[in-house]
Amino acid sequence: MKLILLGAPGAGKGTQAEILSAKLNIPTISTGNILRAAIKEGTPIGLEAKSYMDAGKLVPDSVIIGVVAQRLEQPDCAKGFILDGVPRTTGQAEALDKAGVTFDHVLSIEISDAEIEERMSGRRVCQSCGAPYHIKAKPPKQEGVCDSCGGQLVQRADDAAETVRKRLEVYHGETEPLKGFYEAKGILAPVANQDTIEGTNRVIMEALGL
Repeated sequence: MKLILLGAPGAGKGTQAEILSAKLNIPTISTGNILRAAIKEGTPIGLEAKSYMDAGKLVPDSVIIGVVAQRLEQPDCAKGFILDGVPRTTGQAEALDKAGVTFDHVLSIEISDAEIEERMSGRRVCQSCGAPYHIKAKPPKQEGVCDSCGGQLVQRADDAAETVRKRLEVYHGETEPLKGFYEAKGILAPVANQDTIEGTNRVIMEALGL
């Protein structure tokens, strides 16, 4: 089964991809991971990506899609895969089409901006051991102090309300139009976010007919 997971930053795509990967026994293909692997292995397309990154430039769509297409030819993708982090734009989706990469389902996790802001701006992480917390969903026993090691809990810059709002703006402007692109192909399945990870996964499995 060949899948794409769409959704705003903080919608839980990574968590759901992990669960689906284990349930369906197919790999999750993360753009960041495969770019790093291609660079480490010194493949021609990896070296091309590195030249842009070293110059502090964005890696062009053609190179990203080339790296993805190369990764999908590996034997572990024979039964399917889950794409995480790509496509981000309709331009990338069109490039995947041209590269002959097809999908069975595109799942879009639907969650309001207000919920995303509450979810992400409430996240805290221990400065010492990295243990994750949430001021509402998973608060520490003592405010600002890690239960495990007594370290100080901090908010990552990525989770600050202003940063979250900017990331949501980018998502709505650049990535959300993908829903229309895949809806036109008849493979988009909107998934209503549930109160629990298990609940959302149950809705996803129903959308896949499993």
